[in-house]
Amino acid sequence: MEQQSQSTDGVDYLAVEESPKFKELKRRHRSFVLPVAALFLIWYLAYVLLADYAHDFMAAPVFGNVNVGLLLGLGQFVTTFAITMWYVWYANRKLDPLAEELRTTLAAESTGARSATDGEVAR
Repeated sequence: MEQQSQSTDGVDYLAVEESPKFKELKRRHRSFVLPVAALFLIWYLAYVLLADYAHDFMAAPVFGNVNVGLLLGLGQFVTTFAITMWYVWYANRKLDPLAEELRTTLAAESTGARSATDGEVAR
Protein backbone atom coordinates (compact mmCIF):
# COMPACT_ATOMS: atom_id res chain seq x y z
CA MET A 1 0.00 0.00 0.00
CA GLU A 2 1.49 3.34 -1.06
CA GLN A 3 1.60 6.10 1.50
CA GLN A 4 0.15 9.36 0.26
CA SER A 5 2.41 12.34 1.00
CA GLN A 6 0.17 15.14 -0.26
CA SER A 7 -2.25 16.56 2.26
CA THR A 8 -5.56 18.19 1.43
CA ASP A 9 -3.92 21.63 1.65
CA GLY A 10 -1.40 20.74 -1.08
CA VAL A 11 1.70 20.59 1.13
CA ASP A 12 3.91 17.52 0.87
CA TYR A 13 4.60 17.02 4.59
CA LEU A 14 6.78 13.96 4.05
CA ALA A 15 9.04 16.05 1.81
CA VAL A 16 9.08 18.80 4.46
CA GLU A 17 10.08 16.25 7.08
CA GLU A 18 13.02 15.22 4.91
CA SER A 19 14.09 18.81 4.15
CA PRO A 20 17.42 20.08 5.54
CA LYS A 21 15.73 22.93 7.43
CA PHE A 22 13.32 20.61 9.23
CA LYS A 23 16.12 18.19 10.04
CA GLU A 24 18.16 21.09 11.43
CA LEU A 25 15.20 22.18 13.57
CA LYS A 26 14.87 18.65 14.98
CA ARG A 27 18.62 18.46 15.58
CA ARG A 28 18.68 21.78 17.45
CA HIS A 29 15.68 20.76 19.57
CA ARG A 30 17.13 17.37 20.46
CA SER A 31 20.59 18.77 21.15
CA PHE A 32 19.05 20.90 23.90
CA VAL A 33 16.26 18.73 25.27
CA LEU A 34 17.98 15.35 25.57
CA PRO A 35 21.09 16.42 27.53
CA VAL A 36 19.14 18.78 29.80
CA ALA A 37 16.48 16.15 30.48
CA ALA A 38 19.14 13.54 31.24
CA LEU A 39 20.96 15.88 33.64
CA PHE A 40 17.74 16.83 35.39
CA LEU A 41 16.73 13.17 35.79
CA ILE A 42 20.14 12.37 37.29
CA TRP A 43 19.76 15.33 39.68
CA TYR A 44 16.23 14.22 40.62
CA LEU A 45 17.22 10.58 41.15
CA ALA A 46 20.19 11.68 43.25
CA TYR A 47 17.79 13.67 45.44
CA VAL A 48 15.42 10.71 45.79
CA LEU A 49 18.25 8.29 46.59
CA LEU A 50 19.74 10.68 49.13
CA ALA A 51 16.32 11.11 50.74
CA ASP A 52 15.91 7.35 50.96
CA TYR A 53 19.40 6.20 51.91
CA ALA A 54 21.23 9.17 53.45
CA HIS A 55 18.88 10.18 56.25
CA ASP A 56 21.63 11.61 58.43
CA PHE A 57 23.04 13.72 55.61
CA MET A 58 19.62 15.02 54.56
CA ALA A 59 18.68 15.77 58.18
CA ALA A 60 21.86 17.74 58.84
CA PRO A 61 20.87 21.23 59.95
CA VAL A 62 22.12 24.15 57.88
CA PHE A 63 20.61 26.96 59.94
CA GLY A 64 17.68 26.96 62.34
CA ASN A 65 15.11 24.37 61.30
CA VAL A 66 16.39 24.31 57.72
CA ASN A 67 18.25 21.12 56.80
CA VAL A 68 20.09 19.85 53.73
CA GLY A 69 17.06 17.86 52.52
CA LEU A 70 14.85 20.93 52.55
CA LEU A 71 17.40 22.96 50.60
CA LEU A 72 17.88 20.19 48.03
CA GLY A 73 14.09 19.82 47.70
CA LEU A 74 13.70 23.54 47.10
CA GLY A 75 16.59 23.25 44.66
CA GLN A 76 14.44 20.87 42.61
CA PHE A 77 11.87 23.64 42.13
CA VAL A 78 14.51 26.23 41.36
CA THR A 79 16.09 23.89 38.81
CA THR A 80 12.73 23.29 37.14
CA PHE A 81 12.08 27.01 36.73
CA ALA A 82 15.66 27.66 35.60
CA ILE A 83 15.44 24.95 32.93
CA THR A 84 12.12 26.36 31.75
CA MET A 85 13.54 29.86 31.44
CA TRP A 86 16.66 28.51 29.72
CA TYR A 87 14.55 26.56 27.22
CA VAL A 88 12.39 29.61 26.44
CA TRP A 89 15.55 31.66 25.87
CA TYR A 90 17.02 28.91 23.65
CA ALA A 91 13.80 28.39 21.68
CA ASN A 92 13.33 32.11 21.07
CA ARG A 93 16.84 32.43 19.65
CA LYS A 94 17.56 29.06 17.99
CA LEU A 95 14.29 27.25 17.27
CA ASP A 96 11.61 29.85 16.64
CA PRO A 97 13.37 31.69 13.78
CA LEU A 98 13.87 28.43 11.89
CA ALA A 99 10.33 27.26 12.68
CA GLU A 100 8.92 30.58 11.47
CA GLU A 101 10.89 30.24 8.25
CA LEU A 102 9.48 26.75 7.71
CA ARG A 103 5.97 27.95 8.59
CA THR A 104 6.20 30.81 6.08
CA THR A 105 7.43 28.46 3.36
CA LEU A 106 4.63 25.98 4.06
CA ALA A 107 2.02 28.74 4.11
CA ALA A 108 3.24 29.99 0.74
CA GLU A 109 3.15 26.45 -0.68
CA SER A 110 -0.30 25.89 0.73
CA THR A 111 -1.58 29.20 -0.66
CA GLY A 112 0.03 28.45 -4.03
CA ALA A 113 -1.52 25.01 -4.14
CA ARG A 114 -4.94 26.42 -3.25
CA SER A 115 -4.64 29.11 -5.90
CA ALA A 116 -3.75 26.50 -8.52
CA THR A 117 -6.66 24.31 -7.41
CA ASP A 118 -9.04 27.28 -7.40
CA GLY A 119 -7.93 28.15 -10.93
CA GLU A 120 -8.65 24.62 -12.09
CA VAL A 121 -12.07 24.66 -10.45
CA ALA A 122 -12.96 27.99 -12.05
CA ARG A 123 -12.32 26.68 -15.59
